[in-house]
Amino acid sequence: MNITSSEFTQAADAGERYVKPLELAVVLPTYNERKNVATMIARLEKALAGIAWEVIFVDDNSPDGTSDEARRLSLINPRVRCIQRIGRRGLASAAIEGMCSTSAPIVAVMDADHQHDPELLPGMLRAVASGEFDIAYASRFAEGASTEAWGRPDRVKASGLANRIANKVTGVELTDPMSGFFMLRTQTLRADAHRLSGVGFKILLDILATVDTPLRVKEFPLNFAARAEGESKLDQTVVFEFLVGLYDKWLGRIIPTRFALFGTVGALGVLVQLGALWIMLHLVFAERFVYGNWSESTTFNIANTLAAVVAMSFNFVLNNELTYSDKRLRGFGPVMRGWAQFAVTCSLGLLTNIGAAAVLKTIGVHDVLAVITGIVLGSVWNFALSSKFVWGKY
Repeated sequence: MNITSSEFTQAADAGERYVKPLELAVVLPTYNERKNVATMIARLEKALAGIAWEVIFVDDNSPDGTSDEARRLSLINPRVRCIQRIGRRGLASAAIEGMCSTSAPIVAVMDADHQHDPELLPGMLRAVASGEFDIAYASRFAEGASTEAWGRPDRVKASGLANRIANKVTGVELTDPMSGFFMLRTQTLRADAHRLSGVGFKILLDILATVDTPLRVKEFPLNFAARAEGESKLDQTVVFEFLVGLYDKWLGRIIPTRFALFGTVGALGVLVQLGALWIMLHLVFAERFVYGNWSESTTFNIANTLAAVVAMSFNFVLNNELTYSDKRLRGFGPVMRGWAQFAVTCSLGLLTNIGAAAVLKTIGVHDVLAVITGIVLGSVWNFALSSKFVWGKY
């Protein structure tokens, strides 16, 4: 691990933390942010001069070596810490894990990609430390803020809509409740950490919707910058994850969120199978193509088998992208192995479905109730096996 002379200079006063009691921890959830680590530490050094602080990089096992870079710099700078998460992903859960890991009385969460300005941190710290406010946050839409440098008018419009929904959910009127840059007392977070869903990407919204006591909020206008380097943790499922977060907050304790998603995908798969079957029977295997070769029952069985494979593949892709987005399979080999494992689990689930319905029928249970019970048991079995053997660990 090579250390440059400039990095030695930046870390020269890092020992201050051990002379002055720790005041602030800055949590930075990361994924493929290796090139941003050193520059972000330098910006924090400048912005937080005179303050006893530490920075915690919570990395979702980035393939680009983000964790290695953070550990390399921690050798010369005791302010730098790293949590490398294996087998789990997600911005909200990473932020919660990082905030719970610090002994600092006040903790901030921000992005490591330089879209959030560290120069706001001292003012936010003063606001929370004064006792007048419970949360300080940076708003992209407050008076004096700007998103011009972001260069994403589509995302600005989408964020505006999400903010209006978020205000309805939390009952707190903020200009940007979807902000990912905020600060609060660590004890406030720990008191309700067990109640936070950790689903999706907007942890501030989760906190505001969870804490029972109304929180006093101080707003700071933010000039939201363009991403410097690395990969955004907000992918194409960003709107979906927002909706999932709302579901988890309202109903997640009644029906587990991941099972609800799995069941929803399965219901969509039924529609896909019916649509694929119609196409097979009326277009692909129309009588004019196979007249005299196959019987009607043979044609139906072949078409239905192919339609089932199409539906199963649809379910696998959707579950991989959405239900198990934090454990998403990537690469041709892993995806194909996952698809094969999913096919096996679905076959076993089908046997459970049919077997349970048959047993209930023999003991006099009504047909409809027997079938519904079989479907539920088959779904639970599919979910359990898929979670373990497709997107989990043996």
